[in-house]
Amino acid sequence: MDALQSKRRLVVGALFLLSIILYVDRVCISTAKQDVSRDLALSNEQMGWVFGVFTLGYALAQVPSGFLIDRFGPRLILALIVAVWSIFTGLTGLVGGFVALIVIRFIFGIGEAGAFPGAARVFYSWLPTGQRGLANGLIFSGSRLGGALAYLVLPAMIIALGWRSTFFTLGGLGVVWAVLWYVWFRDQLPTEQTQGNQIQEQAKPIDYAAIYRGRSIWLTMVQYFASNFTFFICLSWMLPYLQDQFSLSAIEAGQYAMVPLIFAAASQWTSGWAVDRLYASAKWIGWSRRLPAALGFTLAAIGLALVTQVDSPFLVVTCFTLAVFGADMTISPSLTQCVDLGGKGAGTISGSMNMIGNIGAFLSSISFPYLYGWTGTATTYFVLAALLNILGVFCWLAIKPVAAEEVTLKPIASGG
Repeated sequence: MDALQSKRRLVVGALFLLSIILYVDRVCISTAKQDVSRDLALSNEQMGWVFGVFTLGYALAQVPSGFLIDRFGPRLILALIVAVWSIFTGLTGLVGGFVALIVIRFIFGIGEAGAFPGAARVFYSWLPTGQRGLANGLIFSGSRLGGALAYLVLPAMIIALGWRSTFFTLGGLGVVWAVLWYVWFRDQLPTEQTQGNQIQEQAKPIDYAAIYRGRSIWLTMVQYFASNFTFFICLSWMLPYLQDQFSLSAIEAGQYAMVPLIFAAASQWTSGWAVDRLYASAKWIGWSRRLPAALGFTLAAIGLALVTQVDSPFLVVTCFTLAVFGADMTISPSLTQCVDLGGKGAGTISGSMNMIGNIGAFLSSISFPYLYGWTGTATTYFVLAALLNILGVFCWLAIKPVAAEEVTLKPIASGG
């Protein structure tokens, strides 16, 4: 069992590293925003579309990516998609205008789409149910730490190398990960499965129609829309907003912008731990997904409301950090819920949720500059995000938990 746990830790560690790479690549365009927009003569509205078109490609490719991962396995498909997005990260450094940048960022988004559905499918095969909450929290904490690392390191890297060479360098790192993953990873544990997973593998194929007929999957999608709408501002407009609003340098704004992401990583660990602890309790098992998520959305709504009442970079970032901490408390419950509902189809089900969530991210990134331009303030955006988080609370209160015996023994669940 110690050897088995060691193998599981290595798999989680590899996906944690992938999550860091994923978000460093994703945040680079925001960090380089001023240099890119100056060199390519792009307006803020055009940069909003550059930020947003990534999420559109990312959203549209979620279900196809999840299906391919379920069909052909995460070893092959994860290696392919990481290679694709890394190549297009590098190609970003070659663009000469708005149209080329839009096309490359759209394909880059398509490439990144399968990362988290792939992780969900790996967890189904490699981890018992009681370890999936913390594992999901660890994976997503890597994404937040990757974003924070990007805001800390990339401004200086862009100054030293230029934004084009920075994209070339980041693309190469992803290709290395893809090659190592394909050589090392196997889709199934190379040892005997646990009893629960043996029963799962012997069960009949998943009934997607039954899941999509239930209300739980649709409520899970809606709440993920709210979560992504709130969080994505960290990766798109937070750094440029702080620069413009408070006349900060890129390095100063980057230091502020990394703070919510660091606390988001802590949120992922906290929520993932809570999911598994509540699941281990007979009294609270039915709330193991719902309670951390509902609490998170409540904190997010409060933080966003407070952002509208303050007027210094320190206070704005402090209040927004509370909002992001809350929004990220919903991630581990959401991904764990998808594995509960989907079983062997976890890639497809989590892809469906991630698709809707990233439509929220797309609308977040393009609505912020327009709302700011029309009203002269970011208040309208933050109020809208707060209302969506309140909606997220009600979604989780209405989600029917999957019964413990269904989660442990069956890859099929009705979804409520």
